[in-house]
Amino acid sequence: MAIIELHDLHKTYRVHQKKEGLLASLTGLVRRTYKTVRAVDGISATIEAGEMVGFLGPNGAGKTTTLKMLSGLIFPTSGDARVLGYVPWERHNEYRRQFALVMGQKNQLWWDLPAADSFRLHQEIYAIPDAQYRATLGELTELLGVGGLVSQPVR
Repeated sequence: MAIIELHDLHKTYRVHQKKEGLLASLTGLVRRTYKTVRAVDGISATIEAGEMVGFLGPNGAGKTTTLKMLSGLIFPTSGDARVLGYVPWERHNEYRRQFALVMGQKNQLWWDLPAADSFRLHQEIYAIPDAQYRATLGELTELLGVGGLVSQPVR
C-alpha cells in the first residue's frame, strides 16, 4: 500500500526583483518587477509502507519545499499528492495528528532549556501518549547517539 503518492507536483514563487540604489528602491515602490522561481518542477514518486527513502539534492533543488507541501504547510502550484490517504494541504485534523515535519533547525528548540523539555512540549501539543513518547525518544536518542545531550540546554 502506498503511503505517499506524488504526481507531477510543481511549486513556483513570484519573487520581487530589487535593484540597487536609492532611486531604484523608490521606483520599486511604484513599479515592481518580479521573477518566477521554479522551486519544484514536476516531481512524481510512490513510497510504499515500510520503505525507507532518502531525499537528496543540492541546495535550491526543492527538497524543503516538497516536504512543506507534504506536511500541508504550503500549497503546490499544480499537481497532486496523497499522504496516508489525505491531501496534505486540506489540513484535516486526523492527518495533522499523524504527520509531523521536524526541520533540523536549532531555533525549534528553546535556547535555555534542555531539548527534552522542548520535546515534552511537542508531546503535549500533538497529544502523543506517554508510553509512545518515551519509546520513540529512547529509540531515537540511541540511534543518533545523543542520549546524554537531551538533558543539557541547547545552547
